[in-house]
Amino acid sequence: MFKRVFLFALVSLTLVAAPVGDAVAQQRGKRSFIRDAEVENTIRAYATPLFQAAGLTPDAVRLHLIVDNSLNAFVAGGQNLFVHTGLIIRSETPEQLIGVIAHETGHIAGGHLARIQDAMGNASTEALVGMLLGAAVGAATGRGDIGTAIAMGGQQLAVRDILTHTRAEESSADQAAVKYLDATGQSARGLAEFFDILGDQELLVVARQDPYVRTHPLTRDRVNFVRDHVARSQFSAAPPRPEFIEMHRRMRAKLFAFLEPPSRTFQRYRDNDPAIEARYARAIAAYRKPDLDAALPLIDGLIAQRPDDPYFHELKGQMLFETGRGREAIEPYRKSAALLPDNPLMHIQLAQVLVEQEDDLALLDDAVRHLNTALRQDDTSVTGWRLLAIAHGRSGDEGMAAFAMAEQALLENRPTDAAFHAGKAERLLPKTGATWLRIQDIKERASQAADEKKRRS
Repeated sequence: MFKRVFLFALVSLTLVAAPVGDAVAQQRGKRSFIRDAEVENTIRAYATPLFQAAGLTPDAVRLHLIVDNSLNAFVAGGQNLFVHTGLIIRSETPEQLIGVIAHETGHIAGGHLARIQDAMGNASTEALVGMLLGAAVGAATGRGDIGTAIAMGGQQLAVRDILTHTRAEESSADQAAVKYLDATGQSARGLAEFFDILGDQELLVVARQDPYVRTHPLTRDRVNFVRDHVARSQFSAAPPRPEFIEMHRRMRAKLFAFLEPPSRTFQRYRDNDPAIEARYARAIAAYRKPDLDAALPLIDGLIAQRPDDPYFHELKGQMLFETGRGREAIEPYRKSAALLPDNPLMHIQLAQVLVEQEDDLALLDDAVRHLNTALRQDDTSVTGWRLLAIAHGRSGDEGMAAFAMAEQALLENRPTDAAFHAGKAERLLPKTGATWLRIQDIKERASQAADEKKRRS
């Protein structure tokens, strides 16, 4: 049975990886990337109107969540937005986080990444993440989507220099940010409040400052510009959308409960607090303690109150799956995927549970269907291709298993392995149709990647 790695796993937050939860990686000087459908969808909901106002295609901007307590967000390597969990947890309102996203959108739309791109060459996103954060994508967990990043050590100064924007770029991004906020009918108060937080940071010695301060130089002119805009904008008194308020509270509570020790969660979200986000956090903390007898009634209560909430069903599935009750986890995962059919992570999580039921060919066929659905939506999921290879292999379809392994190897920048598996798939599968054409593409791309590796070595 392959290693269980799920949602918030840095034992399971790495939502498809290794324990984010215990903050083990941070304690050992490491960083981790996580995937979580609820957190990603919340940030997407905040960002999409801003991307559209900036003339960007929302789906073209890739979001990366980094497990790190520090206050930071940045853009790099084209349209890639990186957000630290510390920024999300410490933002008190959706407006504060939206203000930061608006500012970073200004950097993307303003073409401020050219200098970074020159420094990075034509590196892929994975290679970019590797240089910026020392990420060995998926090495420790087998989950290529998330990966475990290694402490940067001596590279930190060089990376900070690459990511540091000029004062002119910062001013330009501020001007763009307030324009996008006005265009979407939102207040810039959150951005002004965020600047107040950064102002407090500037009083600290450099070693104790959050990285956002060091890479986004804050000047009095910038602060005054945003405050002046708040004073005159017709949208400054506009409240955040009501649904954003609950989404923000839930997102913060979820991240806090998965990333901090359960005892801290129980201190922050007391038993006498009936709010949805408080009960959500306590359910997660009880599950992580682990105390499933306390966790399941809490999540069942939330499901009874919100039966159509996909994330509550998802959490129940995770609780059961991670405590060895895989068969029982299938139903809540099916429900979460049905409620959120366009989210590939939901289908991948369900498929992993189905694949673990090794003796059931019907469930393996079902896993293949869900993985194909997920990969049609996101064909860059290493986890999806890995699970598809396992499912086909256990079903006896060696040709499709080899094809899936070729896709996985190509995404993991293993061109020799990609060419090998593609060659095997070519021999075993019909020499016609979309799969055969894709095999030819994999072989060509693997050859080009191998040549590039030789050129750089």
